Amino acid sequence: MKKIGVVMGSDSDAPIMKEAVQTLKEFGLDFDVNVISAHRSPERAHSYALEAEKKYEVIIVGAGGAAHLAGVIASLTPVPVIGIPMPTSELRGLDSLLSTVQMPSGIPVSTMGIGKTGAINAAILAIQILSVADPALRQKIVLYKKQLSDAVSMKDQGLRVKLGQ
Repeated sequence: MKKIGVVMGSDSDAPIMKEAVQTLKEFGLDFDVNVISAHRSPERAHSYALEAEKKYEVIIVGAGGAAHLAGVIASLTPVPVIGIPMPTSELRGLDSLLSTVQMPSGIPVSTMGIGKTGAINAAILAIQILSVADPALRQKIVLYKKQLSDAVSMKDQGLRVKLGQ
């Protein structure tokens, strides 16, 4: 099985991207992590994207500000790209979100929410994409979603007891 590529535009994105990495680890998946800037290292970004099909089945990309990295990679590879907009100090990530989600026709980037939740969801979506061809991984996703549901039920029951219902 090929790996999942995890790319961030800056090492300052690592605290959020760590959430995606941790989720991939929990599912036992193989991945590579790279820091590549669409603007500061465009040759590396192009090289990474052009070689991606040989290594990766899905690529998760986190970037902030202008956030062109996911789009640049998506434009140069047939591998599915999932974008995670990073929060920014100026616009709290709205700039990143719009840059990641508003791609031209024919260059899709599946875009998650801004920040930590987006990173976790990017990893889950990557796992779901891989699970299409992997029944064991599909079962892990089914179990994961059942655990989410069970956790909500437990909170519901606990709240009812607490409120005397």
